[in-house]
Amino acid sequence: MIHLILIDEHSIVCQGLQAILNLEKDIQVLGVATTGEKAIQIATDLEPNLILIDIQILLLNGENATQAICRKFPDIPVLVLSTSDDEHYINKAIRAGAKGYLLQDIPVEELVQAIRQVHLGYAQLAPGLLEKLMASTMDDVPDDSSSSELSQLTPRETEVLNLIALGHTNREIAEQLFISEGTVKTHVTHILNRLALRNRSQLAIFANNSHLLQTSS
Repeated sequence: MIHLILIDEHSIVCQGLQAILNLEKDIQVLGVATTGEKAIQIATDLEPNLILIDIQILLLNGENATQAICRKFPDIPVLVLSTSDDEHYINKAIRAGAKGYLLQDIPVEELVQAIRQVHLGYAQLAPGLLEKLMASTMDDVPDDSSSSELSQLTPRETEVLNLIALGHTNREIAEQLFISEGTVKTHVTHILNRLALRNRSQLAIFANNSHLLQTSS
């Protein structure tokens, strides 16, 4: 069962989402908040296993709220739902530790599916956002820096990173490399630790910044 809390500065948005999501048999909205400070409070009190948050909220802004929540509750996945497709917000949300970034015009059925995927541990980005984010950050990381960091990875970890960048799930990676899904998860954890990154979205961006896809094709 997915027990989530909603955070959005507009209470009417929270009420609408709460009514929609509570129709799903496997989703229960435990509570709502209209500020980042309130979000941290109810996350502590209600112990959800997923948080759906707008990037722009009052008092404690969404970016800082996401970072604070991810730091305080590292085991609770945070999914951002926003009206903005600005790469600045997307990048900040991912760096703060969010597991996904969706736009508020997303169809209800796709939102529900994304919530389920994030709950299972998969990163989620709205269509087109990964490409936009990669395009805006392609020149941010110098090639020599990326090469140095990539040298920390084993050949198998580099293969896994490449497949993550191509959008494959752990199961798909396991099938392609003829290893178990548990082994893939172990490799992903090692890669995240070696590169000091938080999640799969950051791994995909790093791989593209370092031109890994081009060099391994």
